[in-house]
Formats: sequence, C-alpha cells, structure tokens
Amino acid sequence: MSNIHTESMDRLMEQFARLPGIGKRSAQRLAYYILMQPADKALALAEAIGEVKTKIRYCSRCYNLSEQELCEICRDPRRDQSIICVVEQHKDLICLEETGLCHWVYHILLGHLAPLEGVTPDDLTISALIKRVETEEVREVIMATNPTTEGDGTTLYVSSLLADMNIKVTRLARGLPSGGSIEHANKSVLIDAIKGRMTID
Repeated sequence: MSNIHTESMDRLMEQFARLPGIGKRSAQRLAYYILMQPADKALALAEAIGEVKTKIRYCSRCYNLSEQELCEICRDPRRDQSIICVVEQHKDLICLEETGLCHWVYHILLGHLAPLEGVTPDDLTISALIKRVETEEVREVIMATNPTTEGDGTTLYVSSLLADMNIKVTRLARGLPSGGSIEHANKSVLIDAIKGRMTID
C-alpha cells in the first residue's frame, strides 16, 4: 500500500504524536493545520520552540525556569526572601502563584524521592536547598510537596535535614486531598492550604 502522506508530513505527524495527550488523529489534524498556515506563522512556531530550547535554563538559586542567571521571582525585591517555599515541579509554582497569596521565594526540587524508581536525594536539588538555608537569612521553609506517599516522604526527609538549623519548617494544610497533586487543585483549595500551613513535627 502506498504512503498517502509525503515524507515530511509523516515526520511532522510523528513528532506531534510524541506530545502528551496527542493521538494519531490529533497529530494528523495539527500537521495539516500547520501546512495550511502562511509560512511566516508556521515558522514563527518553529522559532518559538527553538528559543525555548536554547534560551531557557534553570535559575542558579532556586531552579525555576529562567532566561537569566536568576529568575524573575528571585530578582523581585518585593518578595520575602526569608521564606522559601519548596515545590516538586515548576507547574506547582505556577499553581501556587495563581492564588495571589504567595509573596515568598521558591525552591524547586525537580521531582520527589522515589527509591523504587531509583530517584534518590542526589537526583534532586535538596543539597542546593540546604546550602541556601545555611548561607541565606531564612526564617521559614514551607514544604509544598504533593500530598502523595512520595511527596510526604520527600517532606519528611528534607525536614529531618533542616531540624537542627533553627528555622521554622511548615507544610501546606491538608486542604489538599491525600493522593492528589497541586497541579490539579482548584484555587480555593490552594488558598486554604496556604493559609492553614502547619509546623512539621
């Protein structure tokens, strides 16, 4: 049976199909949509993808996404630099920021501890967090990991490392459902969780 698409269209559909949530039909629709767009619009998409891959890096302080040495949040003088909110992923930071309550700075772990999957403390940015607490004037660390077994395990591990550092260690209140994730929590639930954060014993 002959190929009904050109080689370049096949390649484009194959690349779209690798995206999360994109099946074969959706990949086909996207490919034909790109084909039908004026060249400048289609190439603008390709350029934007290229810029994301070449310009974005991790903030050297908190591991947020940035195009500079420090991210916008770390550079913001209105932020309370003495409070560090620890999250697993960048998308968690975004969800918390959307509540409008967060005037602190962040630290992104880039994941959570998962020994069965081979994810150890060395695979995360935990040592960088400890160094920040040791060298900066930090009075509170808020553990905002997801309320899952892995997230709770990560919180307990990090809390144990901070136990002797004479700082307040809190976590988000359990307005967040057990087994859920920050990414899928609605704004009101996140507001309750932030306002009701508690000290970790």
